[in-house]
Amino acid sequence: MDILSLIKARRSVRRFQTIPFPEELLTRMLEAGQAAPTAGNVQPWQFFVVRNREKQAQLADAALGQTWILSAPVIIVVCADLARSRSSYGRRGSELYAIQDSAAAIQNILLTATALGIASCWVGAFREELAAQLIGVDGQNMRPVALIPLGYAAEPTAAPPKRALGEIVEYID
Repeated sequence: MDILSLIKARRSVRRFQTIPFPEELLTRMLEAGQAAPTAGNVQPWQFFVVRNREKQAQLADAALGQTWILSAPVIIVVCADLARSRSSYGRRGSELYAIQDSAAAIQNILLTATALGIASCWVGAFREELAAQLIGVDGQNMRPVALIPLGYAAEPTAAPPKRALGEIVEYID
């Protein structure tokens, strides 16, 4: 599959089968996150793989009650290491580059999951402080950016409508 087809095939899935998926697929997704572009090669991300059902339930609570994430056998919490970016780029590093770099890692994980036949969703609605506490990190220096539930889709998900290119692109000559 070419890259544009893969990008267009990616879906936000919110219902998963309860069966686990092979560990080597998880490793490949994490490697894809690791390979993301990053300002100055700082690599300010940390991936927390959560399989513990009790911890997942607490994360669902932190995610404003989005209990559907509990159907996924794995949840990755992607964090931006603000201190790591700050040490190279100061305030701009911790406030912008760390988030941009982590977002690139998240997208790599999502696209690799799609390529491997694993469903996913980028969950950004959650209480950051509580999520940080649940995974045992200092929320001042390690900021949770996304929760990524992963598993086999329970049902097909239709493509959502996208705005036309003419609405979102402006050429400046």
